[in-house]
Amino acid sequence: MNNIPKHAAPVGQQERIIILDSLRGIAILGILLMNIPGFALPAPASYGDLTVLNELGTLNEKVWYFIEMTFAGTQRALFSMLFGAGMILFISGKEKKVEGLMPAEYYFRRQLWLLVFGLFNAFVLLWFWDILFLYAICGMIIFAFRRLSPKALIIAAVICLVFQTVRDNVDFFREKNSIAKGEFVAKLDTTSQKLTPEQLADLTAMTNLKEKYSYETKKKEVEKSVKMIGGDYAALYEYQSERSYYGEIHYTYFGLWDVLIFMFLGMAFFKTGILTGEAPARTYWIMFAVGMGLGTTLTWFRLKGIAGFNFNQYEIVKNGPMDSYELVRTVRSIGIFAGTMLLYKSGLFNWFFAMMRPVGQMAFTNYLAQSFLVGLFFYGIGFGMFGKLERYEIYYVVAATWALQIIWSHIWLRYFRFGPLEWVWRSLTYWEIQPMKKNA
Repeated sequence: MNNIPKHAAPVGQQERIIILDSLRGIAILGILLMNIPGFALPAPASYGDLTVLNELGTLNEKVWYFIEMTFAGTQRALFSMLFGAGMILFISGKEKKVEGLMPAEYYFRRQLWLLVFGLFNAFVLLWFWDILFLYAICGMIIFAFRRLSPKALIIAAVICLVFQTVRDNVDFFREKNSIAKGEFVAKLDTTSQKLTPEQLADLTAMTNLKEKYSYETKKKEVEKSVKMIGGDYAALYEYQSERSYYGEIHYTYFGLWDVLIFMFLGMAFFKTGILTGEAPARTYWIMFAVGMGLGTTLTWFRLKGIAGFNFNQYEIVKNGPMDSYELVRTVRSIGIFAGTMLLYKSGLFNWFFAMMRPVGQMAFTNYLAQSFLVGLFFYGIGFGMFGKLERYEIYYVVAATWALQIIWSHIWLRYFRFGPLEWVWRSLTYWEIQPMKKNA
């Protein structure tokens, strides 16, 4: 252990940027706020449909509104920003110690192992909203842009936002067009004229959409979720692995730009000092005021439209102007990030950021541990609590998981240099067993 090469030596505490570790801890715990419905509630309730479990007018509806108006999508955005900054830190650190192509080789080896861990999360731990697989891919993409100026990186983020918004709306307007054409055909007097093959196809497409988004279809999905996830391992694996396959393929294709937006922003904010708290307070106040002011306003109108059509996607697509999710999430995420940095710069919450720091240093372990622990609590092969708690009650599980991960992160890092999975990941990256104990 005393002969570990300099390039593979653990990052010293003096080399770590404390606020990045703290932000990473906040993000990794915050992500569970958004993931918990997927662990605990049957589809489509887990996607935010309040009609299938009769949640309208209850405390569950208020909880849903609170999460959607504040944290929904923002913690994943923060984590993506930190990933972008982490790429620069990793490469720059290696380039100071190793010449030639080795820094790039270490980085890409690291990303490929992350991809493997993502597949493990999706198909062994059976978490169908895994993000590691796509992070591995996006992390390899942003490598090519690491030397761009902050201005160029922000432009890249804006371009990705445009691409993602367009991508989201391609299917939105395809469905809107199908509904319009199908409803036009449905109004024709078929007693006096025979429908053409094209008109029949339009009518069928519209009918299929209406059935796909019907209450009856959604109730059947609820029943299937409860049966399969609450069943034995064979049933759980069949159901969740199919969702994982769809999630990895679908999100890689449809959500690529979504992740790149914030990785590019993270790289830009790191280079300008915004991510590390070095920018003037005025900068964060402007970001906070614009981000939260505009973001919450746009979020309110978006949610009002969803609830106004009783969570029926058919009516939402038919009557809605566009899919604004990515734009709304981006603006609000910047506001939440800036608000967090204002708390940090105030100095009044040093205790909070100190508490989050070990969680962030073990972010990889804690993320996968959430899949294991929360899955064990809800899946039928564990305690079988899937579908048995109200929406507001599932956040008690979040709080308990947070407490457990905060405590164990502090205890573990008293004795060890890394979290257990961080140690595995690092050892695989360098093809060398890394020093684990602090007194090694």
